[in-house]
Amino acid sequence: MSPGPAMVGAAAQPDLVRALEVERRFHELYGKTCRIFRSPGRINLIGEHTDYNDGLVMPAAIDRSCWVAISPTASRTLDVHSDNFNESRTLDLDSPKRLGDWSDYAQGVALMLEECGYHVRGGKMLIASDVPMGSGLSSSAAMEVGVALALLDAQPEPCDRARLARICQRAENEFVGARCGIMDQFVSCHGRAGHVLLLDCRSLEHRFLPFPSDACLVICNTRLKHANAAGEYNLRRAQCEEGVRVLLPSIPRLKALRDLSLQELECSRSLLSSVVYKRCRHVVSENQRVLDAAAALAQGAWQQLRKLMFASHQSLRDDYEVSCPELDLLVELASQSSAVYGARMMGGGFGGCTINLVSSEAVEGFVEKVVSKYYSETNVVPEIYLSTASPGAGRWESSK
Repeated sequence: MSPGPAMVGAAAQPDLVRALEVERRFHELYGKTCRIFRSPGRINLIGEHTDYNDGLVMPAAIDRSCWVAISPTASRTLDVHSDNFNESRTLDLDSPKRLGDWSDYAQGVALMLEECGYHVRGGKMLIASDVPMGSGLSSSAAMEVGVALALLDAQPEPCDRARLARICQRAENEFVGARCGIMDQFVSCHGRAGHVLLLDCRSLEHRFLPFPSDACLVICNTRLKHANAAGEYNLRRAQCEEGVRVLLPSIPRLKALRDLSLQELECSRSLLSSVVYKRCRHVVSENQRVLDAAAALAQGAWQQLRKLMFASHQSLRDDYEVSCPELDLLVELASQSSAVYGARMMGGGFGGCTINLVSSEAVEGFVEKVVSKYYSETNVVPEIYLSTASPGAGRWESSK
């Protein structure tokens, strides 16, 4: 017997309801008033594993966020409570030390802010997120950006959002130890309601593209986590770097795979191992797909966008080899519906989510079919999240 829609992932709460819950919880924990900051998770419509190759991506902020409440003190100690883990940590801002858990993201942000010239004050902090963790929706970047905004609130001058994204990326790269690109933090800072973001991950030049008004973002979570996903991610980065290193003597202008054309790659194919060649081919072709998808989106050319998103998945599956049977099944199910404007795996791979752009009027039927057929094949109920392109991070104002 297949599960019904009631077993699908819970809907995101309205921001006002969530903010009031965070405010109540903070007072319950600390007996103080607080300021509240919201930073969203993200989807990526197309452009996967290109950001750390200085490439192009097309993300959007979603309506699920990390909420950070803070009451500053004059001390150099930060008391942090995570509602998601139901754990508290006391962090010494003068002696940062990795603990190997969720608190490293907060501590890393504080450290990088200090290194960039900001004097961080201690305080009481609550972190409560409704971005699903481990699902490829960037719960970590949402937390980093929220914590950074909260810690910067006492500064006399605001921090430029592009700089803020870089600081949060450094925290994850240098303190947490995850070699992520800039995309997640950038879109959490810069998201705009009703728009996707076309981002150049090298220059950080970006422009907003209107999100189709008659479409919905349907995120399908396999509920599968690969045991060595982080190791495989770092391996892919190393393989891309090897490609650049090998090709650099014959293409001196090459700084990253972003600078490589498909023609140049084909001409140099004999210099590369078969595996490294495939990794490079994915990145080079994916950058072009992002540009083509931006044009298709601007023109409302849904069939072209559909072809590009499915081609992206095929490249991730065959050339980058980061898919898995469960992700492939979800994409195959999406391909059977003409109401789907495109679908593909999203994130690091080996599990996590697919992103589906679905006609609004067809969403209910699409979800029912996916849940039923995925369950019949895997005996697992996929979590389904519906979202629209949403605003970026900021301080919560109760008057809104």
